[in-house]
Amino acid sequence: MILFKSCDGNLLYQYLAALACLLNIVSNGMQYGWPTTALPKLLGNETYIHISDDQGSWLVVITLTGSCVGALLVGTTVDYIGRKRTIILTSLPFFFSWILTALTKSVVILYIARFIAGIADGLIFTPVSMYIAEMSNPKIRGRLASAVVSFWIFGTLLENISGIYLSIKTAALLSSILPILAALTMWCFPESPYYLLMKGRRDDAREALIKFQRTPDVEDELRRLSEAVKEQSQNGGKFLDLFTVKSNRKAALIMVILRGAQQFSGVTAIMFYAQQIFIEAESTISSELSTILYFSVKLLISIFCSGVVDRTGRRPLLFISLIGASTALFVEGTFFYVKLRTDIDTKPFSFVPVVGLISYVVIFSLGMQSIPLIILGELFPTNVKAFAMSSSDIYFNIVASIATKFFQIMKDSYGMFVPFYTFGCICLSSFVLIYLMVPETKGKTLEDIQSNLKQNNH
Repeated sequence: MILFKSCDGNLLYQYLAALACLLNIVSNGMQYGWPTTALPKLLGNETYIHISDDQGSWLVVITLTGSCVGALLVGTTVDYIGRKRTIILTSLPFFFSWILTALTKSVVILYIARFIAGIADGLIFTPVSMYIAEMSNPKIRGRLASAVVSFWIFGTLLENISGIYLSIKTAALLSSILPILAALTMWCFPESPYYLLMKGRRDDAREALIKFQRTPDVEDELRRLSEAVKEQSQNGGKFLDLFTVKSNRKAALIMVILRGAQQFSGVTAIMFYAQQIFIEAESTISSELSTILYFSVKLLISIFCSGVVDRTGRRPLLFISLIGASTALFVEGTFFYVKLRTDIDTKPFSFVPVVGLISYVVIFSLGMQSIPLIILGELFPTNVKAFAMSSSDIYFNIVASIATKFFQIMKDSYGMFVPFYTFGCICLSSFVLIYLMVPETKGKTLEDIQSNLKQNNH
């Protein structure tokens, strides 16, 4: 994968450490990929559990609700037990969620399983993003951080393929293996040097740096990190610091803009309902094949993005992504409007929904899929980063829940074209906000980014 492109020996250990913590990101992606193939089976009475459209939408939303609980917990766990142990701990709810999914014959237990999966979802992104940002060299930090999204999408693709060809029970049992593998692998790597210095464990931080940088000459780097941690932690670090410190307030506003733009562009809602969108479009290409194509293209583009994000910069990719995504969404919305509200025969154009959604996912994945997560891992100082990342996850789940429920209500009440047109308009308005508010962080150290945020607030 592009993750390992041009990898020199001194950085190899950092790539391997990133790969270890990314295995649970794959687990998380598999949980998000589950509804895409499972919902049509459950709604179509193809299984021993029968559900309604409303119950199906709650199977999706309840995962996001559980994620808010996990996000509330992670702000404490990453600073109390560490980034590494939190990543390992997250394997447990992933595992139990799959076991419940495989063994249950009750929709209530399915709700519980999805809620537990949501807790794991809320726990995993913050420690992984922090761990990668804090242990990686600035030259590859963007590539490693964007790989979070690539591995997440890989997980959704895996679950879609297994969900199409296997029963819900068999697919869930196979999926339960990965969280255990992830825990065992992550245990082999050291804790983040930033975290170790926060806890006053200077000797352990030195050993971690030696392993990450593959050289015993780490005193200058250790001194630089010690000074940065000391400076960023001198005021203790409280949740209210996100709003009372000007630079943190600016970073929090950027977080709100980026995450809001990402989710109200429809990406999560469209992912959950991808196969049903293709079914309603009545395309000549089967809904199963269209779904696999959708997630395969999404994965390939996210891998490509991880290879170029440290060369092109964050802002240009965000701008291209938003303009292109809005265009694709308007095309998609127009097809469904013509199909549902006019007498025009759309069968000769049945390829449009597949082409439109694949075009959407290509252009969206260039920037808006991964870059918000990269930037959020860079913006906040050590003393409030855990609060900031957990708050970001809670906000993400709230807006993703609203966008997903909005999609279901609008398509059922007025037609599929309404959510597509709405998401397209939000992409255009988000372009303006991001142009005005979001800085470029390409090639800058975490300390440089903090310095720039502080200078911009004087």
